[in-house]
Amino acid sequence: MKTYLKTLLRAFQKHILRFLSLVFMVLISIGFISGIGSLRDKINYSVTKYYKDQRVSDFIVRCTEEGGFDERTVENLKDTFGEGSEYNRVFQLDVPTGEKLSVRLLFLDFENWTVNVPTFIEGEKQDGANPHKIYADKPDNVIKGYSVGDKVDIARFLDGVLPSALLDMLDLKVEVCAVVQSPLTFANDGEPSDYAETDGVPDTTTATKDLDVLENILYIPKSLLSHPATGEKLLHDNALYIAIENRDTFSAFSKNYKSFVNAKCEEAADEGIKVLTLYDNYSFQSVYSYGNKVADIGFVIMVAFLLVTALVVFSTMTRLIEEERSQIACLKTLGYSSVSIVSKYMLFALVATGIGGFGAYFVGIGITRLLYYIFNYSFTMPPISMHVAIIFYVITVTVIVAGTLIATAITGFKMASERPAELLRPRPPKAGKKVILERLPFLWKRLSFKYKSTLRNVLRFKSRFIMTVLAVAISTALVLVGLGLLDLCIFHDFGSGAIMGIAFVVIIFAGLLNIVVIYTLTNINISERNREIATLMVLGYQNYEVTGYIYREIFINSFIGILFGYPLSCLLNLLVFSVMGVGTLGGITWFWWIVTPLIVLLFTALVALALRSKIVKVDMNESLKAIE
Repeated sequence: MKTYLKTLLRAFQKHILRFLSLVFMVLISIGFISGIGSLRDKINYSVTKYYKDQRVSDFIVRCTEEGGFDERTVENLKDTFGEGSEYNRVFQLDVPTGEKLSVRLLFLDFENWTVNVPTFIEGEKQDGANPHKIYADKPDNVIKGYSVGDKVDIARFLDGVLPSALLDMLDLKVEVCAVVQSPLTFANDGEPSDYAETDGVPDTTTATKDLDVLENILYIPKSLLSHPATGEKLLHDNALYIAIENRDTFSAFSKNYKSFVNAKCEEAADEGIKVLTLYDNYSFQSVYSYGNKVADIGFVIMVAFLLVTALVVFSTMTRLIEEERSQIACLKTLGYSSVSIVSKYMLFALVATGIGGFGAYFVGIGITRLLYYIFNYSFTMPPISMHVAIIFYVITVTVIVAGTLIATAITGFKMASERPAELLRPRPPKAGKKVILERLPFLWKRLSFKYKSTLRNVLRFKSRFIMTVLAVAISTALVLVGLGLLDLCIFHDFGSGAIMGIAFVVIIFAGLLNIVVIYTLTNINISERNREIATLMVLGYQNYEVTGYIYREIFINSFIGILFGYPLSCLLNLLVFSVMGVGTLGGITWFWWIVTPLIVLLFTALVALALRSKIVKVDMNESLKAIE
């Protein structure tokens, strides 16, 4: 057991760089995937809590006939939606004040305001005793709105609704005493004057152009519109705000909630009324749809990240086991079983992926919170829910850890099944073969010796070459996906801060992925070729010549990977635009196709600089004494 533990500790010490590479690879992949994948759940949890806390109306029933609701209609609606539900009866008036803008007046009872309770931004809630004190909705990016202390003459909005003689009798000059945030209208780019009945994803940019947009919402006490002599109500309620009972059993936009809403709408269908739900609400539907867009993008990119991670982890563990052939032979000679030998490497992989997975949980939380905060560019988002959203995290961790352990076990048992004598005997070096360029004499003869040697080494180890090219190709594709999303937001008026945020996150994590992959594979390459590098040093090669020998291979692999990355970029962008329902491949501005390889080559250059010290510090004596 002591010998076994010593070999285990020696493996961690000897392969510390590979261990850290595995940790960072898993941390980047799982952190990115879980961070983006959890955003939709986090939005749903936060919006649901907001929906419940602010008593957001599940239904708004509008009377489309003059005279407002009669009591019989109201009683019928209560039979439909349940007596235990909460009801706010208001007189609602949308008044055009320009070609596209309108103001909404809500005459309601402040003292019994239990549905669609607003958040007070400035000023204080009134006790309702003074009918000349009103509330105004919070300004946004499109409208200026009203401020506390502003004087407003309501009479100008009621011209044509009430007789002029009656308007002259009423004192309709009011003062804004508070600015509030309506729970129904929290889009920052303007709110349609009525719920937009959307099919799919509403777009805030088109909404401000194609739909009437609210200039403001004013909340006015009902008592202001009482006849000065008789006290009779001058206007009858024409809107009913309904918050259903047992709302704690529902989650906003869940399947069972949608089924319930649809059933109630069919039951309430009648002439003279119009029923609106959260699915018709511009703000709720927009934030929900953008959350779905981000999740769909995450699904597409997740596949790319998982593929690269699996390839690199498999390569790392395979090479590690291959390098320890002699130690495996010694353990077998000492009587250790194949299970105990392989378990050492499985434990190595499990600890590395476990540490990376643990850190990835917090990275994912950070990404989710960052993207949620970026949503405030387009919305006044409700406070983020503390509800833990870990479905994506658990799935990703399970896939990567299980895949790593299975790959390690397969490679390890294959190696442990060999006899000790075979394991102690070094594998014969790969035979040199002609590369494809050697079959083109007119080109091959013009290359110097160092470039001929580099090209032969690049293509000598095909598995490493394929993995490096594939990793760079996927990284290139991810960078161009991020730039394509950025282009959509900047140059094509998509105008979503959330999508712009995810674009930057994709670019950054694609770069980190590229750095870790290139570093890991090149580090393995250098470790396997210590004797070759030491021989060059003994022959008198200067440091810059030795590093150039490795650098040329790195950049040739990266250049080939970039070439393959372009068609892969087209495929990924098409998938992303398809799931988003917006954007085209041809719409990506031309210079992003030029900027992409420069970004990838910059990441590659950073790796090359980081590996310089490892190359020039190769111990010539130890390397030349080693058996290959």
